[in-house]
Amino acid sequence: MAANTAETNFGGTAFLGDVCVLGLGKTGEGIADYLATLPKTRVSSITLYGGAKSAEGPATQALEAKGVRVVVGTEAVEGHYDLTIASPGIPEHSDFMHNAQACSDEVIGEPEFAWRESPQRWLAITGTNGKTTTTTLTADLLRTAGEDAIAVGNIGRLATGEVAGRPADRWFVAELSSFQLAETRYLHPRAAALLNVTPDHLKWHGTLERYAEAKERAFANLDPTDLAVVSCEDEWCRAAIKRLEARGLRVAYVQVAGDPGTPCAAFCRNGQLIVRLDGVEHPLIAAADLQIHGDHNIQNALVAAALVLEVGASDEAVRAGLAAFAPLEHRIEPCGELGGVHFVNDSKATNTDAVEKALGAFAPGTVVLLAGGTDKGTDLSTTAELASRVSRAVVCYGEAGERIAQAVEAASGPAQVLRAQHMADALELACAQAKPGDTVLLSPACASFDEFSGFEERGRVFKQLVADHIAAAGA
Repeated sequence: MAANTAETNFGGTAFLGDVCVLGLGKTGEGIADYLATLPKTRVSSITLYGGAKSAEGPATQALEAKGVRVVVGTEAVEGHYDLTIASPGIPEHSDFMHNAQACSDEVIGEPEFAWRESPQRWLAITGTNGKTTTTTLTADLLRTAGEDAIAVGNIGRLATGEVAGRPADRWFVAELSSFQLAETRYLHPRAAALLNVTPDHLKWHGTLERYAEAKERAFANLDPTDLAVVSCEDEWCRAAIKRLEARGLRVAYVQVAGDPGTPCAAFCRNGQLIVRLDGVEHPLIAAADLQIHGDHNIQNALVAAALVLEVGASDEAVRAGLAAFAPLEHRIEPCGELGGVHFVNDSKATNTDAVEKALGAFAPGTVVLLAGGTDKGTDLSTTAELASRVSRAVVCYGEAGERIAQAVEAASGPAQVLRAQHMADALELACAQAKPGDTVLLSPACASFDEFSGFEERGRVFKQLVADHIAAAGA
């Protein structure tokens, strides 16, 4: 079915029948809550399967009070369902998913469901790194331009939860993970962006090829009146561009290093951000005037600007919004200064590509890097080589600390390698190594679960440790 035809069949009126929800977490509960508000003319029954590790509790009781049948402690889905909506944490090749597919006419993900309920005025943003910054900036730029816009999706706000009562003129700016995109079918944003593709979440997808294919699904239903905004700075994105152009789509090439020369493009010329749409150039602000630093953040700004200019924002509004946008928490976030030494929280850098981008935001030889945490098992060679060349020192800690330390020691650069047991110990060593003009950078290249509940807790603990260090020095 063509995307435009499909769009006319949705919009909060279709009969859904017997609906199954997979996963007892924020997403599953939010979907079930929304379904419970729909009339019987649309939903015959709602069944939620929590999964093998789920158990009864206040959440299940609240759902059952709303008429939802909740099944916990199992992945053995039984019965027949017209539609199953899966939470993004459930791998597409898992037994849980296969069991649901065997009992269902159709299995989709939450963003797909939200789009079907309210399909107008969507922008979609995906990529391995930079999604949250770009999504937040895009929504900010739209609001600066006088539009009603809200960031939804992987950013932490469930799109389905925003459907009820949604104003007709509100933009949904959706950050979409590979997990969410893997279960899409008709999702059709007005414009979509792919920032980058580097190895991540390979246990979930199985291969890098499947991971990249999931990312590319953001463009699956675009037509020639829409816009695909794609980086041309990695091989996976360049391959995606070829496939998109073969379909006759408009593609804006994103290239920080210079003008790619295409009718639609977003790039830097003489230090100024430029967006070109169908041959018409929109000169924006100087890259030096951005408050977010590094080439990767210039790329994020170019992507956001291209998206909002495509849907009608003025050049003046985009310039103002770009100049005003400040770094997000845990993403190269300045968090203190003492004696000329700056402290930066980049706890969101849970993979090697993100660390490489962070290192590129600072002058070579001025970084004391903190790296470590839960080992993802990724290849460290390229990141270790860069860290060894551009860092003054690398302090390695946590479960993955020794492997990181050995990789940096095996590289060719002059950086000193230090070892610590925990992040707090690593910060103490880093402070002892740093000199005026240096930056102590937490950019771990790892997950955080050996010490913390997630990157958010890790980043906030780091900021508190920095604050305590600064306060102790002033005592």
